Amino acid sequence: MLKIYNSLSRSKQDFIPIEPGKVRMYVCGMTVYDYCHLGHARVMVVFDMIQRWLRADGFDVTYVRNITDIDDKIIKRAAENHEPIDALTDRFIAAMDEDAARLGVEKPEHEPRATQYVPGMIAMIQALMDHGLAYVAKSGDVCYSVHKFPGYGKLSGKSLDDLRAGERVDVAVGKDDPLDFVLWKSAKPGEPQWDSPWGQGRPGWHIECSVMSDALLGEHFDIHGGGADLQFPHHENEIAQSEGAHGHQHVNYWIHNGFVRVDNEKMSKSLGNFFTIREVLERYDAEVVRFFILRAHYRSPLNYSDQHLDDAKGALTRLYTALKNVSPHGVAIDWHDPYAAAFKVAMEDDFNTAEAVAVLFNLANEVNKSRDSQRAGLLRALGGVLGLLQRDAESFLQGIQGTVGYANLILPSFTLVASGTNYTPEIIDQLITERAAAKNAKNYAEADRIRKELLDAGIVLEDTPQGTVWRRV
Repeated sequence: MLKIYNSLSRSKQDFIPIEPGKVRMYVCGMTVYDYCHLGHARVMVVFDMIQRWLRADGFDVTYVRNITDIDDKIIKRAAENHEPIDALTDRFIAAMDEDAARLGVEKPEHEPRATQYVPGMIAMIQALMDHGLAYVAKSGDVCYSVHKFPGYGKLSGKSLDDLRAGERVDVAVGKDDPLDFVLWKSAKPGEPQWDSPWGQGRPGWHIECSVMSDALLGEHFDIHGGGADLQFPHHENEIAQSEGAHGHQHVNYWIHNGFVRVDNEKMSKSLGNFFTIREVLERYDAEVVRFFILRAHYRSPLNYSDQHLDDAKGALTRLYTALKNVSPHGVAIDWHDPYAAAFKVAMEDDFNTAEAVAVLFNLANEVNKSRDSQRAGLLRALGGVLGLLQRDAESFLQGIQGTVGYANLILPSFTLVASGTNYTPEIIDQLITERAAAKNAKNYAEADRIRKELLDAGIVLEDTPQGTVWRRV
């Protein structure tokens, strides 16, 4: 049985869906005012892996990942750029979709935008006011009264006394308590605004996820996920809102992936160690980045560095090398097979991709020894469950970059610039032909010169009984 570490109980629990055979899962998505960074990449890849495994495990999955398209940061950035908010958010949603596709992330069934659900947010805020859990502050904002919700702090393990001891919010802004959070922001000049019973304004950040998850998955659903940074206050506030409005449990299992660290420091803009997905993909193949994320357990810290990416590249290369000289048969996974069974045991233990990847390497070792096409097919199939190993092995090894997903693989030519020469696949093949001619003419010095030229450009030649093949270092 699948076991999931539930942040709410702080323990691994057997996964029992509300409706047998079906899983409803909501994940907090991106605030679209800039390019996605590595932290976003981890959220996208981790929960893509989770929904893939749930489907492989036989569940019918409804996966929702929201888009925040109204927020203080969005309003500020649009003003700085002198562009309409819709133009800004549409541009960065398109960029997010491109980044996700390159990382092999499948599209969720639903990607709701916050601005599409404002009427529902107003209705939930009114329900909270009717239940005595919300009030209109002196500022005109509508705030949630945290101390009136008995369960506040149950997700994060924080008590109100501890929170107040470290709280620096000025009560003079109009709140009854510094811990109270804003549900509805009163209108300010030049900002987007909607009509409401409390005057014109716009929703606060926390309320949007409560309403969108309700609308698409119901008031009580199976899994809610996101990065560890969202556990408090965002997810804590979601529980207070949803359970305060409906009077019953909101979510059964809360899943949080660990932080991304850069050279053992938490990634942040303030430290100047902040990398966008696009910056990383300029230097590393997208499947290498996906593999780097998945070879670690999703709850562990993920330490980003060139060394770790290079190591991931080498490790993925070893898996593809096992597939290079074998024509893998397309196989349906027999979960009774020892390798498949070990893979399943790992994944059923809180999605332990680190152990699952170890199984792939054990299987690759067997493929290297046996050259068995059925075993190679199983290696490719198990890799596919994680969104890996779906490309042509020789193309990967030759450095041709492409999409990781199951279908519509995009394999544009890879160009390497060295010593003023563009080493396209066509030029490499031509040099291999010239080298073969030099060897036939016993001009071994010229043949060695061509090999060295390519090696200096990061291209390794391998002479096999079937001819010379090349791969990128």
